[in-house]
Amino acid sequence: MSPTRRALLKAAPALIFAGCTPPSITTPVVKKSAKLREVTAMHPFQPSRDGAGVTIRRALGHRGLPDLDPFLLLDEIRSDRPDEYQAGFPEHPHRGFETVSYVLAGAFEHRDSVGNHGRIGAGATQWMTAGRGIVHEEMPRQQDGGKLWAFQLWVNLPAAEKMTKPRYQELGPETIPMLTVDDAQVRLVAGELAGQRGPVDGVTVRPLLMDVTLEPGAGLRQPIACDLAAFAYVLEGAARFGGEGRELLKGQVGVLGQGNTLALSSDAGARLLLLAGRPLREPVARRGPFVMNTEDELRQAFADYRSGRLIG
Repeated sequence: MSPTRRALLKAAPALIFAGCTPPSITTPVVKKSAKLREVTAMHPFQPSRDGAGVTIRRALGHRGLPDLDPFLLLDEIRSDRPDEYQAGFPEHPHRGFETVSYVLAGAFEHRDSVGNHGRIGAGATQWMTAGRGIVHEEMPRQQDGGKLWAFQLWVNLPAAEKMTKPRYQELGPETIPMLTVDDAQVRLVAGELAGQRGPVDGVTVRPLLMDVTLEPGAGLRQPIACDLAAFAYVLEGAARFGGEGRELLKGQVGVLGQGNTLALSSDAGARLLLLAGRPLREPVARRGPFVMNTEDELRQAFADYRSGRLIG
């Protein structure tokens, strides 16, 4: 956690997010004017390898941007070369947070220590709450090689929920609404936008996960809860944000500052992921490979699994 964020945590909670302080009983309710979310920091993805040797683009969770409460990691796999992804992610444990798999092309097959087994195909999402612990694997299952394009997001759990029973939300492509909002096309995986709701439910951080496509000259301007931390990751083209019109290019993450209105546009067209969630404002444990645990906790998770103690 950076000194700046640590200082914010010491401030009065009502002052952390400008414009989010509820009025007192004696204060008349006044409709707030729009405060646009501006890009306050920009970071390129970091190339890396993970799992059994999968080539990834790490957008969040690297040295430049280690976390963005409540989000811990965002990885992109995007390749039409099987040698870059076919080794997959063999058996590994998770505990104390949630993993979100979002597939745009290709497919993964998954199985775990509590008996779940399935396939996540193009357009589908899996929201897994690891809770008190689960051991699972995710392996690419392509037909004749082909392109694999997928994302994995990690979302922290509050301390009071880290030992909950593991659960899944399996969301087929038909369950995810495609909306036309202003001039944008939006796949709404989680959260609320323009009076519509995404299919993900029961998540404490109130996540917003949007897959947004902008044609040349298109834009989107919508309210967004001011108490949510937010960032964008550009997949194609370039997009401008806020009143300043700061531009993010393909492969860049933009951290969005305080405000109650999301405004974005594109001169030549863009596709991007936009994510927001309620900060937990709790310490984040350092991560080992695949998990937000110490190495001792990793060894204990595997020991519990093999002895039969790690069950749902």
